[in-house]
Amino acid sequence: MRVELPPEPVYFVNRDDERERALRAVTEWRSRSRPLVLALSGPGGLGKTELAGLIARTLLDRRPFADGVLSVDLDDFRADGVLDPGDVLSQLLNSLDVAPDQVQAQYAARCRQYWNRTSDANLVLLLDNARYASEVVPLLPASGDSVVIATSHGPLHDLEAGTAVDLALPPLEERAATELLELIVRDHRLAADPEAARAVVGLCDGLPAALHVAGRWVRTHRLRPLSRILADLQAELDEKGVSGVEHIWDTAYAGLSRPAALLYRLLPHHPGETFTLHSATALSGLEPEACQDALEELDRAGLLDLRLLSLTEAGQMRLPGPQRGHALRRSRREAADGEVTEAQARLLRWFVRQAQLADRFTAGRRLTVVDLLDPVPGVPDVPLQDPEAAVEDEVRAERAERAARWLDEERHVLFACSRLAHGRGMDTEVVALSEPVWTHALDHPHQSEVIEVFRRAVDSAVRHGGNAGWLVRTRCQLARPLWESGELSEAEVQLDSAMSALELLGDSERDRKLAASALEFRGMLKGVRGEWSAALADFAGSRDMHRAIPNPYGVLLQTYRMGEASAKADDLGTAHRLLSEAYTGFVAKKRERLIGRSAFALAGVLHRLGRTDEARELYQQSLERADRRRSGFDLARVHDALAELDTAEGHLVEAEEHRAAARTLRRRNGLV
Repeated sequence: MRVELPPEPVYFVNRDDERERALRAVTEWRSRSRPLVLALSGPGGLGKTELAGLIARTLLDRRPFADGVLSVDLDDFRADGVLDPGDVLSQLLNSLDVAPDQVQAQYAARCRQYWNRTSDANLVLLLDNARYASEVVPLLPASGDSVVIATSHGPLHDLEAGTAVDLALPPLEERAATELLELIVRDHRLAADPEAARAVVGLCDGLPAALHVAGRWVRTHRLRPLSRILADLQAELDEKGVSGVEHIWDTAYAGLSRPAALLYRLLPHHPGETFTLHSATALSGLEPEACQDALEELDRAGLLDLRLLSLTEAGQMRLPGPQRGHALRRSRREAADGEVTEAQARLLRWFVRQAQLADRFTAGRRLTVVDLLDPVPGVPDVPLQDPEAAVEDEVRAERAERAARWLDEERHVLFACSRLAHGRGMDTEVVALSEPVWTHALDHPHQSEVIEVFRRAVDSAVRHGGNAGWLVRTRCQLARPLWESGELSEAEVQLDSAMSALELLGDSERDRKLAASALEFRGMLKGVRGEWSAALADFAGSRDMHRAIPNPYGVLLQTYRMGEASAKADDLGTAHRLLSEAYTGFVAKKRERLIGRSAFALAGVLHRLGRTDEARELYQQSLERADRRRSGFDLARVHDALAELDTAEGHLVEAEEHRAAARTLRRRNGLV
């Protein structure tokens, strides 16, 4: 059972009425195809997220939700404040065991895929930080046996009447707030000076987040009487003149060391909603150990929650909305001239280098048009290891997979850096970032922002105007997701422009590879249109160009493409020869995905030639490699092919077993 919930909060009080209402509503809910929505609303700092998690755990204890709990923070999927529901659906489908390469490209198709996958689901879905009902509705499972818990700063008025329970959270009453403060502090001074304790509680306005900050303040000053602490706090608040919970954060900020205060002012300017220890170091310009100390100081001050570190492999953190807003206000008031601009430029240079390294480690050395950027002085690289330095195949594969996971976890920062760099006129960085996005998109082709990243890269290449290789490469990159999205005409426009730019290239090895690559892209588009003879001619031309360079891997790849095109054109003898050559070459070069796919393509040709025993052996190899890669799409189509083989040979029981396996895989991966 998948349970995507952080650890329970250490201290939590009250909210019994809201929990009871939620549980009663779930018990009484009757619907076959629509889930109940529990809408927790209220200003930041009230503990909505913690309460949502507690309700979810209680539901699991009282009722068997076979599909567990899925959790999504919608703020992690915002770009400049706008939510991309397509990306959220991709994340949910991945959590529901749909392979990333099987997620539908078109938004409407992705919605239908999600509804189909959840039509019989029995799960709890937690949607944190919704802003509007329109953000929640597309994410609702298509099952009345599921429950959705949505948190928002304001009421979600537009949810359909009768399908949602509005649980608006008020501030904690004084008694509950005092109980929470006592749990946090556990200090005899509260009982010794109840009036001062009551005053501290009053300053917090019933906000649990503010009580945590005040509690840490009290714990920090163990020797002072509570009255003195209160007086210092009150004096500080009176001087600043800030009302409500903001003054608690202002007071905590005023007590920060200079490095911690600098980091706090800069964090809201970090591209994307999340940051890591390494990216915070690059942003701040602090030494690594000093940045670690600053982050821990922010955690102690209640201005950051380091518990999130354990939830992702990359160690991603984020400032919750209220703290992010507060940090931004402090930055506007106190940042030195050029402080933010310099920090963002430093971070962009560092992040581009990290993405380039992750790209190389994931995909191997390949054609790119921007060289690896130099290290940023004083800022270490992310601890990813080069697969080429490993001796054992298993270690090499693990290192490549880890780099790919880094690209996936940091994709929203990658997209945001592309936007920021483009806005700043940093054309080299924009084009450089398009390469790791390309590698990421090959495994995750349905990210909604991918096309926009490539559009910005094309625009930067045109704006720069001095690098023909950029013009060729970026337009080819943009063409592929366009034709994958059905935009064939626009893809053709981009490729025509790329082919025209070939005249501006020189005679370097990189330029010659670019010319061969552009011809390959044109052939791929022709294949999408079913023009296989024309595609074959382009692949053959590209292969000749790679041979002349020479570029052995390029020759091998074009041989594979020519084999596929020949098979589509019913020239089975030529297809067999070409695919055999490609398969042998991919095995020698240890290209895992292409080994499996060339084996599948070659097996299909052998089957059509009547050589079923050889076809079966290759299908089995393809099946094993697809299983290691957990590719539901490849597994299902290999089972279908084996079922066809068994049927032709009269093995009807075995054929039905393969068909059943294929149906199960497609159902499990949302492919039906």
